[in-house]
Amino acid sequence: MNNFTNFFKTTFVAVGVLSALSSCVKNDDWETPPIVCSNKFEAPTISMADFAAQAPATGYKLITTDQIFDGYIVSSDAQGNFYKTISFQDKTVNPTVGLQIEVDKASNFADFPVGAHIRINAKGLRLGLDRGSIKLGSEDPNFAIGRIPQALVGRYVSGVCSGNGLDIQTLVPTKLNSLNDAKQVNLINTLVTVSDVQFNIGEIFPVQKKYLDYDAGNQGLDTDRNIEDKLGGTAVIRNSGFFKSGGELVPKGNGTVTFVVSRYNTTWQMLIRSLSDINFTGTRVDATPPKGGTEIAYSGSFLENFESYSLTPTNLEVYPRYVNDAVLGNRYWQLKIFSSNKYIQLGANSGSGNYLTYFAVPVDFTAANTVKFDVNVGFWNGNALKVYYTTNYTPLGDITTATKTDITSAFTIPQTPVSGYGTLAPAGTYTLPAGLTGNGFILFEYTGASTGVTTTVQLDNIQVQ
Repeated sequence: MNNFTNFFKTTFVAVGVLSALSSCVKNDDWETPPIVCSNKFEAPTISMADFAAQAPATGYKLITTDQIFDGYIVSSDAQGNFYKTISFQDKTVNPTVGLQIEVDKASNFADFPVGAHIRINAKGLRLGLDRGSIKLGSEDPNFAIGRIPQALVGRYVSGVCSGNGLDIQTLVPTKLNSLNDAKQVNLINTLVTVSDVQFNIGEIFPVQKKYLDYDAGNQGLDTDRNIEDKLGGTAVIRNSGFFKSGGELVPKGNGTVTFVVSRYNTTWQMLIRSLSDINFTGTRVDATPPKGGTEIAYSGSFLENFESYSLTPTNLEVYPRYVNDAVLGNRYWQLKIFSSNKYIQLGANSGSGNYLTYFAVPVDFTAANTVKFDVNVGFWNGNALKVYYTTNYTPLGDITTATKTDITSAFTIPQTPVSGYGTLAPAGTYTLPAGLTGNGFILFEYTGASTGVTTTVQLDNIQVQ
C-alpha cells in the first residue's frame, strides 16, 4: 500500500456502496466483506518527547535516519482557523510535548480528525524552532522549516490502525487554573482548557464585536480577541481571516474555553478549532466590580467636598454613599489631597489600554433643582469628562444598560493646561428639567486610553440644591 490516506478514501467509498446495496436487500444474512487495515510504518523507534528534544536552540536539524514516533491530532482546519498546519501531542491525557507539522495541503481534518492516532517517520524532514514553536517540515530553499508538498504527505505521516479502521481517541484537554498558566513552552501545540473565562469587556462594550474584523470589501482579517479569567489571567484568541464563524458575535457570558496553545515569536496566541471550544453560557463575572454603594441615600440638597474621607488607605476608592465603577480598564476615581484640600481624581496617563469609569451620585430629582461642581484638569490632551443624569440605574448593577442623558454642555470643562495642572474652579450650574422626578443619579464619566486621551480630571464640591 503506497498511501494510507488514499487507502481510507477508497475504503470509505466501498463501504458507502455496500451500505447502499444492503439497504435494498431485505435479507438478514447479508454480510459485508471485512475492512482490512494495516499500518504503513513499523512500530515507533523513539518517543515524541525524545524526538522533539533534538530540536536545536537555533536553526534546524535534518533527520537522516528512520525516527518513528506516535502522536494524536489536536488541531482541525475544518473551520479555517488552522491553515496548512497540523498540531499534535504525544498523549491523549497529560501530554508532555506538542509539535506542529507544516503541510502544503488543506482540509487535513478529513484525513486526520481531532483525536486521530498518527505515526510519523521523520527521515528526510527538518526539525527546528520556527517563529516561537518547534516544527517539523520539509527542506525548503526559502524557509528554515518548509511545507511538505501535498503529494509527499503520505510519505511521512500516516494514521494508526485500530481494528478495521483509523484509531481515533478522545482527547482530555489539560485543565489549567488560569490563562496565564497556558503560557508555557511545554504546552505549545497541546490542547488545554480553562474555566471561569470570559471575553474582555472591551470586546463586548460599547459594541459587541464579532470574532473577526472585516475590511471595506467584507473580507475577514486576522483578528485578536482578548479573554480574561477570574484570577486576573489574560490571553488572546487568535482567529484567522478565513475562520468560517468569524461573523458570529463573541458571547457576553462566562464559562470554559478550550484551545490549542500557540506562540508566534514571543507573542502568545491561543487557537480554537471551532465555536464549540468556547462555552460561555454562564453569568458574566465583573473583573473590576463597582465599589462603594453600601449607604446610598437619595437627597435633593447636599454638598460633597470629600473632606470627611480618610487618606488612609492611600488613594481611597470606596465611597459608601456613591458608586465608583470601572467599566473599562481597572482605574477608579481616587481620593487625593493638595494644599490641604481633598478631591477625587482619575487619569489614563501611564496606563494600559482603554478606560471608562463612572462616579455615580444619588439624587432625589423631585426635590432637587440644580447641580454644580468644581473641576480641574492636568496635562490636557483631549476631553475626558462627561456628565449625565439617569433614572433607571440600579446601584452596583450594570451601569452600561442605564439610560443616560448627556448634560456635559451645561458645564465649562477646562482644556488647559497641556503641561502641569490648573486650579479647581466652578464648572457652572445645571438646572434640572421640571419634569425630572423620582430617584436617580448624576453620573461623572471618565473616558481615556493609554494611547489616546490621557487627561487627568479632578472633581470637588459636588452640590445639589
